[in-house]
Order: sequence, then structure tokens, then C-alpha cells
Amino acid sequence: MQALQSLPIPLQTVLLLTLSNVFMTFAWYGHLKNLSTAPWYVAALISWGIALFEYLLQVPANRIGHQQFSVGQLKIMQEVITLTVFVPFALIYLKEPLKLDYLWAALCMVGAVYFIFRAQ
Repeated sequence: MQALQSLPIPLQTVLLLTLSNVFMTFAWYGHLKNLSTAPWYVAALISWGIALFEYLLQVPANRIGHQQFSVGQLKIMQEVITLTVFVPFALIYLKEPLKLDYLWAALCMVGAVYFIFRAQ
């Protein structure tokens, strides 16, 4: 954790949010592949356990990031990271087909980043 604290706040925030999103993505969607035959409540409990690790990273990420970013900026940053983590997960882990819609979604996120981070 000491090495993380020596990094600039934006980099700390992005790294923690990225790791958080890896756990979040597995918690939300991993059960579709691994637990598809298990009862939904088993998948929910396992997902909840995985989500704990997401929160253990996401909460510090937002606290650190809020020193330099607004809540809106943190939210858009998190959504961009979510899409960046989700697309490879869907393609590689869940074997979903690549869709042009991912590109359009990414372009919309670029617009969101522009508007939330532009100078006022």
C-alpha cells in the first residue's frame, strides 16, 4: 500500500478503480458462466462475497480521488473504466461476440469525459 501512496492521486484513483471493476465485473457477470446451473441465491451469495473485494478497493479509490476530482468526475471515470474492463471480459471470458455497439458506447463515454472534465 505504501508504493501506491507514492503515486500521484489520479493514478492511485485509476488503479484502484480498475482493480475494483475487475472484481465488480466478476461479481455481476462471472456467475453467468461458472454458476449457470446453480440456484440464483447461490450465485447471489458468491457474487456478494466477490463484491466485498470490490468495495474494499472502490471506497478508498473514491476517497483518494475526491481529494482532486468532483463526484461527477469520479463517476464518469468509473464508468469509462467499467466499459474498459467489461468489454475484454465479455469477449474473452464469456465468449460474447464483438459488436460495433461497444465502439459506439465508447464514443459516448468519450463525450461524457469531455463534458465532465472540461474547464468551466
